[in-house]
Amino acid sequence: MPDIIIFEPMDQLSVDSLAADYDVLYDLELINKPDQLASALAETPAIIVRNQTQVRQALLDAAPKLKVVGRLGVGLDNIDMDACAMRGIQVFPATGANTISVAELVMGALFVLFRNAYLVSNQVVEGKWPRLELHGREIQGQTLGLIGFGAISRAVTTRSKAMGMTVCAFDPFVADDDPVWKDMGVAPMAFNELLSASDAISLHVPMTEHTRHLIGREAISTMKDKAVLLNTSRGGIVDEVAMVEALNSGKLSGAFLDVFESEPVKKGTHLANVPNLVVAPHIGALTEEADARVGQLTADNVRSVLENT
Repeated sequence: MPDIIIFEPMDQLSVDSLAADYDVLYDLELINKPDQLASALAETPAIIVRNQTQVRQALLDAAPKLKVVGRLGVGLDNIDMDACAMRGIQVFPATGANTISVAELVMGALFVLFRNAYLVSNQVVEGKWPRLELHGREIQGQTLGLIGFGAISRAVTTRSKAMGMTVCAFDPFVADDDPVWKDMGVAPMAFNELLSASDAISLHVPMTEHTRHLIGREAISTMKDKAVLLNTSRGGIVDEVAMVEALNSGKLSGAFLDVFESEPVKKGTHLANVPNLVVAPHIGALTEEADARVGQLTADNVRSVLENT
């Protein structure tokens, strides 16, 4: 029986480091092999997952000896944290390991949405010359509103302020007198105040019952005309139907989604052919550098539990 089961892609050097000391089953198709999965889980003390594997009742019931779950990323909405806590199972997200990668993706999306110049390659090589339609805006002097002010938002702050943006943020879990606001030169704002003050809004919050459809019709109506919206956190925080309506009407001048209410996106989606909507397949954390950091941190976390139990 394996000591560690890895369900989803992991940096190979990190896999090899664990395999040097433990019996590791690394099988990306295992979740589709119920009999083999049940047999492997029966004696396994450790599993490593990304965001697709659902660590919920059925999996936990099949793994009575499970001690630790390593999460190759930071989101925990695919893991039943209460059930794990009740069973004494430790869960370790790779906190901080993918911060830079996500922050850089946000910055790239800001340039794309404000400048409009990066999405017409096919038109240009076909002989079209849409110069007047691509009359973009500079990000210097714009106000960036961050919803959530954790590590990724703070990395975005450093980069956007270096480009001449003004930054404000809403986070009810960071006190207004916390020194981080002054240290980073960021104004703490109430939610609606931030919506109405920002030229761009970037979301950096977990999926909870309080954040689902946080950006819906009412929130969008409060936003500035021609504002842009970015979501690299979790699908469902943005009401996609409301966002599409706002893009079609021109209320929003652009949006970038790296996460979706349903993943993967299905052919024929309501997101097809929407003006100034840029989408990516949940790749915020997927860089070579982040993969290595996430893999190593997760391997270290899992190893620490196995060595001390």
